[in-house]
Amino acid sequence: MGLQNAKPSAVKRANILMLGLDSAGKSTLLYKFRYKDDFLTMPTIGFNVDMIEAGKDFTLTFWDVGGQTKMRQFWSNFLEDTDGLLYVVDSSDKHRLEESKREFARILKNESIKNVPVVVLANKQDLPGALNAEEITRRLNMKKYCSDRNWYVQPCCAITGEGLAEALQRLATFARQYSKSKETFTTLME
Repeated sequence: MGLQNAKPSAVKRANILMLGLDSAGKSTLLYKFRYKDDFLTMPTIGFNVDMIEAGKDFTLTFWDVGGQTKMRQFWSNFLEDTDGLLYVVDSSDKHRLEESKREFARILKNESIKNVPVVVLANKQDLPGALNAEEITRRLNMKKYCSDRNWYVQPCCAITGEGLAEALQRLATFARQYSKSKETFTTLME
């Protein structure tokens, strides 16, 4: 199939996988992305799906997967067809950062998301002692684990919504670039 007869689809969609340990704030963030107001969330058993428009003709479908230990074994089932990974960390919980880093590293090793761009949300910046973006970048060893892809660490606060517009923007840009490169590759293969 040549490029000239490929119809441009009206709305481009990208799948964003949202992962992180339980209590990192994933569902609250997702709700905030969408509604901008406060919302009391329950721990996610299973997953939430939400579609958010990120600019004209571009929709991001967020897959927010529960982060409890028993849910993490299913994370890899969601990696197919992902155009971006949004990894959420509780910046104030230094005790669990090591655990979060282990899970993060395990996901990035998976072949299914080779080269998939990553945005890390350093959440809960409003809490005392929260680590800043530089510190989270260092602790998660981003430069090493993400050397093969676009990545960014965005400090944010799910409660105030601070940093969320920037994160969404960055994610949309990365996902758009990534899905373009995938299309180009597919066309070359045909």
